[in-house]
Amino acid sequence: MKSAIVIGALAMLGGPVLATAEAQEMSRTESAQGAQAYIISPQDGEVVGKTFKVKFGLSGMGVAPAGIDAKHTGHHHLLIDKQEMPEMGQPMGGDVIHFGGGQTETTVTLEPGEHTLQLILGDKNHVPHDPAVMSKKITVTVKED
Repeated sequence: MKSAIVIGALAMLGGPVLATAEAQEMSRTESAQGAQAYIISPQDGEVVGKTFKVKFGLSGMGVAPAGIDAKHTGHHHLLIDKQEMPEMGQPMGGDVIHFGGGQTETTVTLEPGEHTLQLILGDKNHVPHDPAVMSKKITVTVKED
């Protein structure tokens, strides 16, 4: 992953966290039929400054903090410049940015150049749903200041 800095407080203060869960096979939580995650902004192909806001969208399911066991809910995980999806039967690890507080937006700072962004919803244990609820991968270009 290219250098990325996430601006925010600790998870207990409502900011993103990087999980350190060990890889272990876990059962997957069923997603709602037709559920979709999407990136509201920025738009695919947009040129952005080094620091910009990413707004998350979700339809067909609800957002709940990690650890909350409620049917058809989950929390967002942001993948930046990630070529492969996380393992589907394991908690997502430190190579994705976790929003276990149920956040629906964040501010990121990236180096100039082209970057990809993608969302994937995780259940109460950070495991992708079955089937996985994820956005399409978008590309943004970070301009030089």
